[in-house]
Amino acid sequence: MTTDDLSGMGPLVARLSRAGQRLRQADRARPWVLDTAVVVVVFLLFCLPDLLRGGVDDGDGPPRFRLAFTELPVAGVLALQAGLLLPLLWRRRRPMAAFGAIAAVFVLQWSLGAALRADVALFVALYSLALHGRLRQLPWAGAVTVGAVLLVAVRASPAVSVWDALFFLLSTATAALALGLVVRIRRAQLAGLRDRAARLEVERDQRSRLATATERARVAREMHDIVGHNLSVIITLADAGAYATDAAPERGKEALRLIGDTGRQALGELRRVLGVLREAGDGGPAGGPELSPQPGVADIGALCATVRAAGPQVVYRTSGDVEALDDGVQLTVYRIVQEALTNTLKHAAADARVHLAVVVTGTRLSIRVQDTGPAARPGPPHEEGHGLVGMRERAALYGGTVSAGPTDGGGWSVEAVLDLTPEGGAR
Repeated sequence: MTTDDLSGMGPLVARLSRAGQRLRQADRARPWVLDTAVVVVVFLLFCLPDLLRGGVDDGDGPPRFRLAFTELPVAGVLALQAGLLLPLLWRRRRPMAAFGAIAAVFVLQWSLGAALRADVALFVALYSLALHGRLRQLPWAGAVTVGAVLLVAVRASPAVSVWDALFFLLSTATAALALGLVVRIRRAQLAGLRDRAARLEVERDQRSRLATATERARVAREMHDIVGHNLSVIITLADAGAYATDAAPERGKEALRLIGDTGRQALGELRRVLGVLREAGDGGPAGGPELSPQPGVADIGALCATVRAAGPQVVYRTSGDVEALDDGVQLTVYRIVQEALTNTLKHAAADARVHLAVVVTGTRLSIRVQDTGPAARPGPPHEEGHGLVGMRERAALYGGTVSAGPTDGGGWSVEAVLDLTPEGGAR
């Protein structure tokens, strides 16, 4: 939880949170400051009163207290207090060593029969061990604490009941141990939450980059299909128009008209593809780009007419309920057919004959494009062009496959099979 989250709970909580964050930052920068402050506070609260009153037995207490405890000189009190307090300086860096040193001085002090308020350092050390030490060290520390408490209860038995002393001291030790464990668990939980938040942020960035890469690949396929096909048609029409200009001027004019129509169609499709990438805040229209429907099976007839105008004779047939296909499948079918016909324009003879079939049978859709042109395709052997790779990527979205290769009759064939089951269509 950040300070911004706490600000909604009230200004006091927000200020306390900010103060706590500043204290934690200062402690990480200079940890010795807090350790020294703990020693100073314990000295002022628990050691100074004993020094000012000259020891435990000042003559004012009940006789049983004067008999139970030994009066020590100031030098002895100072030595024991130093042994109890100074190890607290490294209670966080070496908690077990600090606890052991304090426990040894504690046992020595009570073996002499002296009672000091500085004994609270034992419980501070136990708390620090539970918070900063190794968990497997706690049973040993607990056993040492129980032994030390038993010694105190026995030495103080003339003044206090053994059971009352044991109850009070063991309750205090248990509270210190429990408090250290609670703070430790809470810190571990917060560290886990921070780590989880960091991992979620990394995963979010990875998902964003993956989505961006996927969208780039999709746009690249769309651009390749649009530009590649229409440029192939334009080039073929331009070549045919150049030959027909002198012999048949009307054929040349028709070729120029078809080039213009094809160019305008390509420009419209490019605007549609690029329009969806532009946001209104990037200088686009406030209402967003004007989008036209994606091409589908119904547009394959017009696609075939464009190819026929460039020279090849296309025979197109369908079988099954192709109009009932969803938009995504129809776009995939259209792009696969478009790329196959583009390859025919690039590599087949001008008078080639193309047989195109789109067949739906149950949950299986097959596309077959076969031409009678030369089977040889330019390019290094066994190297696939971007067009075939794009067709396979599109087919894979619907659990399909694409195969291409020469036919026995000297032409070239492209066959694609798509899976129309709900599991395949939802991929």
